[in-house]
Order: sequence, then structure tokens, then C-alpha cells
Amino acid sequence: MPQPDTKILKRRLLTLGMAGVGAFAFWFFGLPLPFLFGPMAACLVGALIGAPLKGLGQVSVGARTILGVAVGASITPEVVGRLPQMAASVALIPLYITAIGLVGVPFFRKVYGFDWATSWYASMPGGLQDMVIFGAEAGGDVRALSLIHATRVLIIVTLAPIILTQGFGVTLDNPIGAPAAELPLHEMLIMVGAALLGWKGGERIGLFGASILGPMIVTGILSMLDVIHFRPPAEAILTAQFMIGLGIGVGYVGVTLHELRRDVTAGVVFVILLAGLAAVFTEIVVFFGLAPGVEGFLAFAPGGQAEMTVLAIIVGADLGYVIVHHLTRVMLVISGAPIAARLIGLRERQSGTGEGKDQ
Repeated sequence: MPQPDTKILKRRLLTLGMAGVGAFAFWFFGLPLPFLFGPMAACLVGALIGAPLKGLGQVSVGARTILGVAVGASITPEVVGRLPQMAASVALIPLYITAIGLVGVPFFRKVYGFDWATSWYASMPGGLQDMVIFGAEAGGDVRALSLIHATRVLIIVTLAPIILTQGFGVTLDNPIGAPAAELPLHEMLIMVGAALLGWKGGERIGLFGASILGPMIVTGILSMLDVIHFRPPAEAILTAQFMIGLGIGVGYVGVTLHELRRDVTAGVVFVILLAGLAAVFTEIVVFFGLAPGVEGFLAFAPGGQAEMTVLAIIVGADLGYVIVHHLTRVMLVISGAPIAARLIGLRERQSGTGEGKDQ
């Protein structure tokens, strides 16, 4: 009888194998972003047909530190000096979040009959893990929250490159970084140290999104001090893409037909509503000359911070502008959502109506 650890190892090896096959297939047929879409598509198909896939745990989390270092390396005195110029568009973020909540909560509550806690945290455009944790504490449906947010990220990651190429005329072949062989060894070692220190140090002090924000802060300081002059090597960025794609696909492991009809469908329809709101705010920042179209689109696209970082790098967008807006959104949602939930009395609504975790 195999030990539990052996079973987990086999499932993770199967997952890696499927993700690798997907990446190779996308590369072989010349499809876009093979290291992101290949693993995502392969693992999504595997999950939907019932393959016993398993995420890579801390390995996947660690891969996100690469993106934190990439963002941090882009924080230069010139970027910091432009922060006041970004203030007007950053000020739109609270309005954007409020609009999403005003649309999302009634949608999930009235159209799909979710309880108040699930409706609230399903509509909030924060980090998937944070919204699931907060939703669970408020008595929400954890599985529904996971699938709704996973669907949001999946669709946005899939459609955003199409919108960027067809709508804005950009290409997806911007150099993501120099090969490792061309970078100074001492700088790469400093990057590794910054990634580990930022990640684990961030976790120690309870920093949200520590795997990205911690390395970003440490590397940003080193960049401002003229210690770091390069992004992580291209191989590292591709590894981060691979892990992100794998993780999105694995998020659907164990999904049932009922969940597909209700939770995933709700997520799909909500993304359409989100797309409309994102388009409105993108038009506002472009109309008033606050940002070019590509940067405005990426800044207000309600995807995950890691995924938007990858897309910004791939299309050669202003990484500083895009990340400042996503950080603001995530910070406001993570800090404000639980407070707002208490103010509107989610727990009281739950107990007072006698509703369960979902209807």
C-alpha cells in the first residue's frame, strides 16, 4: 500500500508531466505563450476529465518570487519620481472596487442564490487565497469561492492577450529578460537572496502576498541603491509562467457537473460584467490622458497580480504603472473587504435568515 507521501508525489509528477506536454505542444504548433497557456490548458483538461492532479505547493509559491524580483528590479528613481503623475488614475481604484461590489453582490445573491458571505467575497477582486480565507471565516461557501475566482483569473488570462493583440495591436514577443548566461553571476545570486529574504521575511511579519510583495520590496530597495540592474533571467520568467499556468488548471481538480453549471457559470458571467466595468475605467484614464491604452487596460484588468505582471512584461508595458494600480487594488480589497463585511453585518445576515453556505 503506497504511503500518502508517495501518492502525493505521483500525483505531482503526473501534473508536471501533463503541464510539460502542454507547454511542448503549444511551442511545437507555434501557439502564443506556450509556457503559460500550454500548462494551463493541459492541466485544465486533465482536471475536467478527472485526472488525479496535485499542485506543487511551496514550489509554485516560490516561483512567484521571480515575478516579485522582476517588478522590484523595475523600480528605479525615474519610476518613483513618476508616482505623483499616477495619483489621478490610482484615485480611481476605490471607485472601481465600489462599482464592482455594487454589481457583483446583487448578481451572485439574486441571480445565483448564493448566501451573503459568498456573494460578497466572490465579487471582491482580491487575491484568490485571501478571498477564500475571508469568505470561510464569514461562513461562505469555500468551494464556490475557489471556483469563481479561479474562473475569473482563467478567463482574463486567456482573453487579455487576445484583446492586447487584436484591440491594441501589440505583440507578445517582447524580450522577457536576458538569458542567464548573459547576466552577471553575482547579480543573479543577489536576486536569489532578495527573493528568499523578501518571501520568508514577509511571511514572518504577516505581509499579504509575501511571495511577490516581499521580494519586490527588497529588490526595489536594491535597485534604488544601484545594486541590481537586470531583471531575472528569461529562464526564470518562463518558469514562473509555467507554474502559474499549471496552478490555474489544477484549480479545477474535482469539479462536479453541478459546480460547472452553477459556480463556474456564475464566474463566467461575472467576468463579462467585470469586463464592462474595466472597459469603462480604461476609457476614462485614456480619455483624460492619464495613461496609454495598453497600460490603462492592464492596470484595470481584474486579473491576479502575478498574471498581470507576466502580461505586462510580455507586451513591454510600463511595469511600474501597471503594478502600482494592482497593488493598490489588492491592498484596498484585502484591508477593506473584511471591515466592510462586518459593517454590513454578514454574520448577522447569515444567522438571521437561517441560510446555509449556499442554497
